[in-house]
Amino acid sequence: MVIVDEFHHAAAPSYQDLLERIAPRELLGLTATPERADGLDVLRFFDGRIAADLRVWDAIDQQYLVPFSYFGVHDGTDLTDVPWKRGSGYDPTALTNVLTADHAWARRVVEELRRKTGDPRSVRALGFCVSIGHARFMAEQFRVTGIPAVAIWSDSRAKERTAALRDLATGRVNVVFTVDLFNEGVDVPNVDTLLLLRPTESPTLFLQQLGRGLRRARGKALCTVLDFVANHRREFRFDLKLRALLGGTRRDVERQVERDFPFLPSGCHMELDPVAREIVLRSIREAIPSDWRAKCDELRSLGNVSLATYLDETGLELEDVYANNRSWSALRRAIGLSTHVAGPDEDALLRAVGRLLHVDDRERLDAYRSLVARASAPDPAVLTERERRFARMLIASLTTLRGSASLTQGLTQLWKHPQVRSELLEVLDLLPERVNHLHTALSIANVPLAVHPRYTRSEILAAFDVGSGVKPSTWQSGVWWDENSQTDLFAFTLDKSAGSFSPTTRYRDYAISPELIHWESQSVTSLDSDTGRRYIRQAERGTHVVLFARLSTADRAFWCLGPATYVSHQGERPIAITWRLHHRLSGDLFAEFAAAVA
Repeated sequence: MVIVDEFHHAAAPSYQDLLERIAPRELLGLTATPERADGLDVLRFFDGRIAADLRVWDAIDQQYLVPFSYFGVHDGTDLTDVPWKRGSGYDPTALTNVLTADHAWARRVVEELRRKTGDPRSVRALGFCVSIGHARFMAEQFRVTGIPAVAIWSDSRAKERTAALRDLATGRVNVVFTVDLFNEGVDVPNVDTLLLLRPTESPTLFLQQLGRGLRRARGKALCTVLDFVANHRREFRFDLKLRALLGGTRRDVERQVERDFPFLPSGCHMELDPVAREIVLRSIREAIPSDWRAKCDELRSLGNVSLATYLDETGLELEDVYANNRSWSALRRAIGLSTHVAGPDEDALLRAVGRLLHVDDRERLDAYRSLVARASAPDPAVLTERERRFARMLIASLTTLRGSASLTQGLTQLWKHPQVRSELLEVLDLLPERVNHLHTALSIANVPLAVHPRYTRSEILAAFDVGSGVKPSTWQSGVWWDENSQTDLFAFTLDKSAGSFSPTTRYRDYAISPELIHWESQSVTSLDSDTGRRYIRQAERGTHVVLFARLSTADRAFWCLGPATYVSHQGERPIAITWRLHHRLSGDLFAEFAAAVA
């Protein structure tokens, strides 16, 4: 992925120019060495600052990369007895012996290539192998079937590597089999087919290999990816590489596989054959400890470790720790590890920590952490206005006090629970790793929200400083008019197939394009009402409109789509309005939003 920030040099190249120089050659292969791109010192254009990444979905959506058709094919291989080492995976020698022992396996690869491409002699393919012996074996087997193929690796002479790529580009060779040589940093834009012949659960390696086939080239419409799926050991993790591509949690990936990958960019396709699909689903569901006793046993085996170490060693996610109203402190106490003395509202506050896992923008994370790390409860009167609103957003999300209680009382309650603060700090230290969109501050005075993070209704209202107590007023409908800032807040759910929506509340809200949103008012809103006129005349009156969307009612938090401007309307009761976003949707969000209402 390419890491970028705002330009600080007047002489710096444009964003488009820079991408044309380094993308997509390094677009998916830059993770290992983010400061270099094939000799180009990228960071010098950005004062050495790394801010956000250009995701695969956005790169495809913006036509920097070609779409792909991914096929997961069960190959009948049994790897359950191949030795496995934690941290490095399958033993390469033993794995090579399995993959080169059966010529029928190689013929299956050839047959699948013929089936998916029509003519193997027309492709320009890279095949990623586990070892030199495996690469040589595959090249020989392909040549036997009449498909020109060569094998090269890191120790091959430079002249051989250059000749192989030249022959691949001209069509004299159809397949180049390699061992990690072309995972990153090689310019082979003509490659239109990838053969993933080695099992990998590494997210970085998977994206780097995929990136070798997504480079745009004349006459190249898409890249065909054949991923051969074996029967794996329990330790093998399909979810790791799929999450790198699809995003979301492990449960999100499981739902994508179950539903045949509905959230993909335009032109992209992912398909698992029935056996491969069951193998992948079983791996996702069984690869990690799932019940409470198993989680406790894992922690007992690791000892007195941090939350970060526990997650890293077990493969669990934060959502797994907080499932079923559990917590990290409860897990530690269950096996006798030390914690701070529990406060009077401990259990409820710890459960509330698990409701903060959606927080995904750095300013909010930094503000929350700075607040919680203070030795004593801060006085709201000495906080800046932005700090005070952040404090209210946090405490409103945690406190068990009534809404009429003061922010001071809410802060005092939290500081009576040192174990809650300790756990909260560990969680806040982990959440920055999950920030995956470029965010822009909302341009409304003193409102500490940004475009494209996620917020709950209470956070949104607290950010707009609605009400006077520690908790904002209850927001149950999809619309809120904030008189103080002259802002209409619209929070809508895209998929209204759930039973919680009646026929009269299933308003048709959806993304028309990355810039345009179709939104419908409440069914009682007419054109001549004060509310209707305010919507329609939003631009001339100078009021603000900020849109928030979630995929389903199962999501507590809404994506902030940011400010929008009125474009047109139709009908009334409800009024169907088209809004133009000031900031276009990212490629992944548009793909998800479009699929949610398809």
